[in-house]
This record gives sequence, C-alpha cells and structure tokens, in this order.
Amino acid sequence: MMTDSYVIGCSSTCDNKGGNLTPKNGSCSGAGCCQVNVPKSLQYYQGYFNEGYNTTEIWRSSPCSYMAVIEANEFHFSTTYLKSTVFYDKYNGTAPVVYDWAISTETCTEAKRNMTSYACVSDNSVCIDNLTNGYGYRCKCSNGYEGNPYVKDGCKDIDECLNNVTYPCMGICTNTLGNFTCSCHQGNYMMNGVCVPNKKLGFGLVPAVVGASVAFVVLVITIMCAYLIKERRKLQHIKQHYFRQHGGLLLFEEMKSQQGVAFKIYSHEELQEATNMFNEQHILGQGGHGTVYKGILKGNMEVAVKRCMTINEQQKKEFGKEMLILSQINHKNIVKLLGCCLEVEVPMLVYEFIPNGTLFDLIHGNYGHQITLATRLRIAHESAEALTYLHSCASPPILHGDIKSSNILLDKNLIAKVSDFGASILAPTDESQFVTLVQGTCGYLDPEYMQLCQLTDKSDVYSFGVVLVELLTCQKAFNLNAPEHEKSLSMRFLNALKDNKLGDILDGQIKNSENMPFLEEIAELANQCLEMSGVNRPSMKQVADNLDRLRKVMQHPWAEQNSEELESLLGDSSMVISRGTSTGNFSIERKGVMELDSGR
Repeated sequence: MMTDSYVIGCSSTCDNKGGNLTPKNGSCSGAGCCQVNVPKSLQYYQGYFNEGYNTTEIWRSSPCSYMAVIEANEFHFSTTYLKSTVFYDKYNGTAPVVYDWAISTETCTEAKRNMTSYACVSDNSVCIDNLTNGYGYRCKCSNGYEGNPYVKDGCKDIDECLNNVTYPCMGICTNTLGNFTCSCHQGNYMMNGVCVPNKKLGFGLVPAVVGASVAFVVLVITIMCAYLIKERRKLQHIKQHYFRQHGGLLLFEEMKSQQGVAFKIYSHEELQEATNMFNEQHILGQGGHGTVYKGILKGNMEVAVKRCMTINEQQKKEFGKEMLILSQINHKNIVKLLGCCLEVEVPMLVYEFIPNGTLFDLIHGNYGHQITLATRLRIAHESAEALTYLHSCASPPILHGDIKSSNILLDKNLIAKVSDFGASILAPTDESQFVTLVQGTCGYLDPEYMQLCQLTDKSDVYSFGVVLVELLTCQKAFNLNAPEHEKSLSMRFLNALKDNKLGDILDGQIKNSENMPFLEEIAELANQCLEMSGVNRPSMKQVADNLDRLRKVMQHPWAEQNSEELESLLGDSSMVISRGTSTGNFSIERKGVMELDSGR
C-alpha cells in the first residue's frame, strides 16, 4: 500500500497596488488565480484555504472564492470567473477529472498466488501491471476478445469478419477463436493481402507446379516406405541371429519335448511394453551384472525384468541350455525364473516379482533395528535351504556365485527368496561344460576364490557367512569410509571373536541375556563359514541343518532351561545340547531321527 503524503499549495492575490498583478485570460499564475499539479498515485486528498487567506478588501468586487481539482487540459482561466458564477455554471457544479485506478496494490505475479481473490476471472483474460503509478494491477480481455474480464465468461470472441474496416480481408474471411483467417477463392492466390487470379502467373504454370509437388511427395513417401521395410527386415534378421546365437532353437525344441515346463520365450516388444520402454521410473535395482525393471505383462501379471550388461561368446553358445536347467528350479525360497528374451544382443531374464524389497533394505533401512532374533534366524534358515537345494538337489548342481543380502528378496510375509542368478554357473563335471566368469560383490567374495580363480560350493558358503554376520550386527559388509583395518565386516567380526569381544559388535536390539546363547551359537556357525580354507567350511546342508535346530530350540518352552534338563527332555531324540565351560556356547549334534516341529 502506498504511504507517501504530500503538502502542496499556491498563492494568488487580487491586490494590484503595484500594478503588476493584473488578471489575464488563459493565465493562472497568481493574479486572481493560481494552480499546482497534484502528484500521481494519490489515493486521498483534502483541499483547504490556509490561515493567510483574506478577502476583506475584495469581497465586494470579487465575491467568488473557490478551489477545485480538475484535469489540467480542461481548465482555461477567464477573468469573468472572478466576478460571476460562470465557472460554476459551465461545469454544473462539477469539474472534469481523470481517475487512475487499479485492483488492490499487488502486482500480477503477487495476485495470482491467491486465486480466490484474483480479479481476472474470465477465460481469455490477461493481467496487466499498473505501470502508470507503479503499483496494483488491472485486467483486460486477450487479443481477439472483448467484454468484461472481471466476470466469468465476460470476455467474448470478436467476430473479425463482421468488421472489414478494422480487420480487412479481400477474400474469404473465416472467424476463429481469438483470431481470423483470410483465404482466396479457388483459382486465386494471395499476394500482399489481395487475392489475385492464377492466370496472372502464366497459363498452365500452376497445374505444372502442383503436379510436380505431388510427384515429389509420392516419391519421398515411396523411398521412406522402402527404407522402413528394409530396416524392418534387417532388424528381423538381427533378432533371428541373436535368437540362434543364444541357443534359442535348442531351448525351443527342448521345451516342446519336455511337457509341463512353465517357461516362456518373450519377444523384445512384449518386454518393452511391460516396462514402458524400460523407463527409469520402473527400475527396481542396479548391480554389476545388469539392471532390474518392474514390468506388467498382459493380464496385469507383475514381473521383474533383468537386462544383463555383458555376455561372452561361450555364454552365448550355452545360454539356452542353461536357461532350460534354471527354469526347472522349483523351490519355495528361490525366485522363480519365468522366461527369457533371446532376440537381443544380451539376453534378458524374466523373474516372478517379489514385492517387499531385499534383506539389505530390511537390515539397513529405517526399520532394520525392529527385526527380532527369531525373524532373522528364520530368514537365514530359509536362505540356507535355498542354497542347499541349488548345491545338492539341482541337476546338475548350481553355484550362485553372488550371495549377498541385496540378492535375498522378501515377499509380503517376509519369506526369503534367493534371487539374481546373473552370476550363477552350473557346477562343472568336465571341461566342456558351461563356465561363467563370476564377478561377485566386494565384502562377500570368497578370499580363496580370489586367489585360485576357482568357484566352488564353498564360495557360496563364505558369502552366506557374511550375510549371517550382517544379521547379527546390522552392519554393512563393506564400508569404504572406515579405516583400512575396519572396512571389511567379516574381518572386524573375526577379530571380535578372537578377542572375546563378540558383544561389542552385536546389534543392541537383539543382544540380551536371554538371546546370548543363541547369538553365540550363530556367531560360531558364521565363524566356520568364514574359514579361509574352503575345505574347513561346512556345506550349505550342514549350515541349514544347524540353523533349523537352533530355530527348534528357540521355539520350545524348554529353550531357557539348563542343559541337563534339556538333555533329559530330549532323551534319545533328535539332538543333544551341551554347554561348554569356557565360552558358554551351545553345541548341537544330531543323534536320532525323531522330527521336531520346525515352527515354519
């Protein structure tokens, strides 16, 4: 709001004692009349005669004393105004003025922030800043419209074709919203706003030009169609080449011969449509082997589509064979491979979609510290069961090669699902079998594998041991920002065991007197998995069995009783539990065949 205030005034006199103040027509400079300019942007004024005003000596001859605000161009002083009511009669008691006005004191930009009070409510209206006074705004109808911009639908389209003077058109006028077009009748053309007959161009020239233009357009379209057909055929040949190169024909024939194989070969177009052309917003995760996208196939089936990054020549030849073997994996704790796409340079894999993220997210996310020991132990056991199936039940055995917490997915019930076989290989039985170069992930890699470049089932055991430590500590497997000797979680864990400081590294949410016997037992199991030499590590089956037995002990009411009571309760059944005197750890070994409730 404007706060400027002014005091202005002028002085006039009718005293002509000196002979220099004779009133003159058209002059208002102090002799009988004076004037002063009123500043712009005033919102209020008050006029008054000051205390020096005195008409004692002239009131008989000049009884008219008045002041008025009036437009400067409308006022021309006349000496007759001094001794009569001519001025008053001329304007009928009023005076012509020009008011400047604006909507509020806001600019257009400020006013638009509050649309409830914004005055330009009509469609096709625009806001104009009041530049004359430097504050406020006004509204007007957009070009091509007229009316009242301050009411809804107040701005109406101008029919320019009805006013040929303001909007000249020497041809066919066609009104459009906010504008108009002017065209010529057939046989004429527009030149400088005037329609001119075609014959002035020369007989036969226009048809020739039109004919040549049509022929050119047809030629261009023909060439483009031929090019597109050629490129489409070329693309089909490339797709067929990749399909054969990746063993697609072998895979297709094997699928036909093996009835009941739930595996599909997808086209590139299907997966593009499912992932919205592999849009970045569909990315579920990225790793060293490729990028995983969420896709929705026809029928609203949710899937995870993995685009692998690279593949070597040997892999290309045996890819179809490996896909057929991996497609037959059927385990409740392994993500199901639904199909693949072979008609691209690097094949794509299609997995079932698991909705609840990864174990990494659960451990290291905002809610990671709310996981109970029982839940952690169950997830570890389910993951171990999955790896046991790959190592011992698949034919031929399969080595995962990249076990880590981010490759263990969790469904809506937090059931573990081992995923990402991008690094998997079939366990070799002879030199001709399919072998893949495995990269692995820093912090989880088997040190023996890095030395000998030979991946074994015990490499997966080592990586699983790191996952166990993650579950116990809620710390990441590798921390680049930590000091050199503390970057590796497995090294810190082993040093803590060696110095009898296990409690210092355990997650505080699960570390209590009730859980400590089980935590020590799990830590000892992780310690065995992290043995430098693979031959000293347990098999995944042994790991799974130990985790299963620990779960059974935790879930029974006699879990908190002393070892003598436990042994008397179990008798000659499935296990004997004894407590060592030096470390207080439980030592569990299988004795019988009696089955206990697993608590699944």
